[in-house]
Amino acid sequence: MAVLVIGLGLAVGLVLLGANLAAGPAPPPQSAEPGTAASPRQVNVIMRDYAFNPDPLYLTPGETVTLAVVNGGLVAHELVLGDAAVQEAWAEANALATPPAPFATPPPASAPAGTGGLRVLVGSGGSTTVSYEVPSSGELQLFCHLPGHAEQGMHGQVVLASR
Repeated sequence: MAVLVIGLGLAVGLVLLGANLAAGPAPPPQSAEPGTAASPRQVNVIMRDYAFNPDPLYLTPGETVTLAVVNGGLVAHELVLGDAAVQEAWAEANALATPPAPFATPPPASAPAGTGGLRVLVGSGGSTTVSYEVPSSGELQLFCHLPGHAEQGMHGQVVLASR
């Protein structure tokens, strides 16, 4: 009986430790060299219902990364990476593409040509890989603008860290 209680206590402790580690911000990458066009750095992003992981997302200005985006959520999500103007354009595009009635098929969302930034739409359980050149200057934001998602907390911090 004592072994069972100790084992159960250990299991509960490990679950709580894991929850605390998952809730905290991701540490900056220590050994990652900035990616180049010839040798992009691999960056994994997991979209969940309604969060991005890692958060914050560490990028280096001017580097090229290969983003491996996985949707671990139960519904479709998008990853929009860009400045405030990019975020505003995709928020408006998604609002215009909202179906007019429940169960109606929404039209595809599209931002005006030249919007810039990056937008990746991934269905539940899906994944994709895309190359992205991080701007040399400015500020980046990370959002999912599908209806109601940003309001439920689906946005992340992007830290532009110089090496």
